[in-house]
Amino acid sequence: MASTTVAAALALVAGAAVAVTVPGTAQAAPPGVKDVTAVMFEWKFSSVAKACTDRLGPDGYGYVQVSPPQERIQGSPWWTAYQPVSYKIDTRLGDRAAFKAMVDTCHAAGVKVVVDTVINHMANTSGTGSGGSSFSKYNYPGTYSASDLDDCTTSVGNYQDAWNVQHCELGGLPDLDTGEEYVRRTIAGYMNDLLSLGVDGFRIDAAKHIAPADLSNIKSRLTDPGVYWKQETIGAAGEAVQPGQYTGTGDVQEFGYARDLKRVFSGEKLAYLKNFGAAWGYVPSATSSVFVANHDTERTGASLSYKDGANYTLAHVFMLAWPYGSPDVHSGYEFSGHDDGPPNSGQVNACFTEGWKCQHAWREIAGMVGFRNTAGTAAVTDWWDNGANAIAFGRGDKAFVAINHESSSLTRTYQTSLPAGTYCDVQSDKPVTVDGSGRFTATLGAHSALALHIGAKECGDSGNENPVDPAGASFDVNATTAWGQNIYVTGNQAALGNWNPANALKLDPASYPVWKLDLDLPAGTTFEYKYVRKDASGNVTWESGANRTATVPASGRITVNDTWRS
Repeated sequence: MASTTVAAALALVAGAAVAVTVPGTAQAAPPGVKDVTAVMFEWKFSSVAKACTDRLGPDGYGYVQVSPPQERIQGSPWWTAYQPVSYKIDTRLGDRAAFKAMVDTCHAAGVKVVVDTVINHMANTSGTGSGGSSFSKYNYPGTYSASDLDDCTTSVGNYQDAWNVQHCELGGLPDLDTGEEYVRRTIAGYMNDLLSLGVDGFRIDAAKHIAPADLSNIKSRLTDPGVYWKQETIGAAGEAVQPGQYTGTGDVQEFGYARDLKRVFSGEKLAYLKNFGAAWGYVPSATSSVFVANHDTERTGASLSYKDGANYTLAHVFMLAWPYGSPDVHSGYEFSGHDDGPPNSGQVNACFTEGWKCQHAWREIAGMVGFRNTAGTAAVTDWWDNGANAIAFGRGDKAFVAINHESSSLTRTYQTSLPAGTYCDVQSDKPVTVDGSGRFTATLGAHSALALHIGAKECGDSGNENPVDPAGASFDVNATTAWGQNIYVTGNQAALGNWNPANALKLDPASYPVWKLDLDLPAGTTFEYKYVRKDASGNVTWESGANRTATVPASGRITVNDTWRS
């Protein structure tokens, strides 16, 4: 099958099913107060392990989700991960030993591990898999043969017919007969193997193409039948398969949530979000897994992506502040084509380099993880909006957030339920004082946010359980660019490229027109710097004026808020 056909099929994962009452124990939201999952899409296991230690644990993420670890077809596109050859743990992301080491390292950092699990289908080609296994379509020696696959060998064509969706082939991918005893036992064996390695949960890929009763039966065979379990169940009006049919076995991924956030943050009014959640037709919060974007939707345009600047960033701020569902933060890489695979075969040498976006580590997003952990189950209070694109709300007496998605700055006094005191805005790392009546006055720049919580009283400490506060500088520069242009910073330190534009550091446009970069530098360092603009041909334009100067404090970071000088 041509790659474009496979990619399109994997992006479709949509369908139909009859209503089924499913028995069994369902694990709803991830247990504990830390319900945010960092989805490290196509990261090598060794890179995930390092991220758990360096950022995910300290920042308060409860879970990390890793890409499918089972043997896959060979090739560079991302979708090769969703064409299993066997259940051997051996891919470009790492082998069994690397996987086990990652799980142990993440657990030591306080982060649980969820595995993206492909159990609906097998590979639709022939050859040798990533682990050395020979196979052909409908024959996977040692795992499955043709008799273990559904008799319908044509592609799904009728999403109003549950049988067609759950027995025919998703884009030509051979469909496993999950109603068959041997298949159920084999799938459960694979998942039990992962559990034996310490895995804490599963994301079930293409779940809507598997009957709910089949998933319930498979889950009942696990050594931990109450394990955390979330299911890819893309819902669409008029289809026979709907997300609500799958809440008997665990959480469902609420794709409508991501679609609606894109629409609201891209052109509607944030004020509409006052009742966001089940009132919008979603499944109940306790069984909902939500996201701003995932690996499919960011490529098809069904959701926002990192290319959407402040719309994308502020949607994450809202998602992590708002008490609905269990949030996933997609952390992936730059792509120019739909099929683009990961840089360096998944090896992440450093965030924000070589195409790795590392959304989990963006200041605006990472700071909100601690916010969410602190807010816990507190209800929404003190809602305010301007009738358009500026909103604010509290989470009881635990936390408060304000979002200004207007095109100009906003200065106002906010009413909160927070105790009096000085807090650190986890968006800007700057202090904010709340008076005895729960009020504070602040100016929010265009397309920016402010977030306070009782766990973050001193700047340099986001309020997470194990704060990490490396010394350094945070660069924020307002700079407009044309298509193909990017903003860089260089200066008189080796870490800044020693004034060599070729070694200048690229800033991130996630909050465009504000470009950002966090850089570690020794405490007390006084440094000079300037911004440069590069175009797609490598042409360099220096900003005008004298060299800028700043000094890293004795502890924590200095944040410089600059405007490009023409």
